[in-house]
Formats: sequence, C-alpha cells, structure tokens
Amino acid sequence: MNQNFKKLQNRISSFCKDRDWDQFHSPKNLAISISIEAAELLENFQWEKDNLEIEDKKKERISQEIADVLIYSIRLCEVLDLDPIKISNNKIDKNEDKYPVNLSKGNSDKYTDL
Repeated sequence: MNQNFKKLQNRISSFCKDRDWDQFHSPKNLAISISIEAAELLENFQWEKDNLEIEDKKKERISQEIADVLIYSIRLCEVLDLDPIKISNNKIDKNEDKYPVNLSKGNSDKYTDL
C-alpha cells in the first residue's frame, strides 16, 4: 500500500482511538455516515446549472464533504479489513470488462445498454 495512504489511514485510526470512537464505528454506522456525507456533498450542487466553473468558496465546502466521504470510507475499509487500493483496482478491472473502450468511449449508457 502507498506510504502516504498508509500514513493517512493510521492518522484516521489514531484520531478515532484517541476519542474512543471505535465503539461507534460498526460497518452499519460507517456506511450510514458515508451516505449522509455524500448527501451533504450533493447539497453543494442542488439547483445549480451544470457548470464546470466553481468559485473557490464553494470548492472549499465541496472539498470538505469529499474529505468526509473519503475518511469514512477509509475507516470502513479498516474496520472490515479491506485494502482500499486493492478493492478499487479490482473494481476498475471489472469496469474495464463492462465498459470496453470501443463501445463506451464518449457514451454514458449503462453497460447493459451498450
């Protein structure tokens, strides 16, 4: 696992341990928290027109919510003893099979509709 990623994972773990939060971090609670934080991320885009330009103040709020989703996801991987790098690469491998370049390039259809 990447050294920087491992340091981040250890920092998250220590942060939780120092506050005695392990007792609250069941897989169910962490999954719920990921969903809540993802909804908070979506709030930043609610009622917005599709626009690639995002002002710095809003980008900061978005970055905070992305960080929350990532932190809870990394924590859930730790609790379930999953390697996030490995499972992400495995998922990309599966997606490469589902979405071959010759059928999916420039196409947003679901793999079942390609």
